[in-house]
Amino acid sequence: MDKFNTLTGIAAPMPLVNIDTDMIIPKQFLKTIHRSGLGKNLFDEMRYDAQGNEVPDFILNQPAYRDSQIIVAGDNFGCGSSREHAPWALLDFGIRCVISTSFADIFFNNCFKNGILPIVMPAEIVEVLMEDARKGANARITVDLENQTVTTSDGQSFPFEVDAFRKHCLLNGLDDIGLTMEKSATIDSYEAQMAQSRPWV
Repeated sequence: MDKFNTLTGIAAPMPLVNIDTDMIIPKQFLKTIHRSGLGKNLFDEMRYDAQGNEVPDFILNQPAYRDSQIIVAGDNFGCGSSREHAPWALLDFGIRCVISTSFADIFFNNCFKNGILPIVMPAEIVEVLMEDARKGANARITVDLENQTVTTSDGQSFPFEVDAFRKHCLLNGLDDIGLTMEKSATIDSYEAQMAQSRPWV
C-alpha cells in the first residue's frame, strides 16, 4: 500500500448526499478480485450513457476534474452494501482522499485498509471546501495527514481528527498484511521455537 503523507491535488465537488457503493462501482463490475482496472468504471452509471458515451456534465468527465485526487462530497458517502471494490475503484481512478460530513462505517474502514484517507469535517467547512473545489483545476487543495490539516487554494487551513493507529498505518503504507509483516521477527522466532519443542507438528 502506498504511503499517505501530504497530498496536493485537484478536488472534485460532488455535493450529492447518500452516494452509495453501487453508485461508486455498480454490481456488474464486482466479479473481479483484482484491485486494478476498476477505475474506468468508477461512477459508471453517472459517467456514461446507455451507449457507453461519456456524459459531459458529470464532474469527472469535465476537463478540469479528470485528474482529481480528492472528492469533496455530500453527507453519508459510501452507504449501501459493503463492497471493498468501492475503494478499489476510487484508488484505481486516482482518488486518495474523500472529504464529507459523514461516511458509512464499513466503507470508512475499507478506505483506510486501501490507502485512501476519509476525512470527516463539519458541514460549514465542507461547504467552504466545496466552493474552493468548484474553482476548477487551478484550485488545488492540500491534505496534510501528519499535521492533520486541509488547506484551500487560497490558504485557509482547517484541522481534522483521525484515529492515531489508522494515521500510523497510512503514513507508513501498512495494510493488514504489512502490519503482520512488522511482526515477522517475532513470528520467525515463534516458529523456530515450535519446530524445536514440537517437531512432529
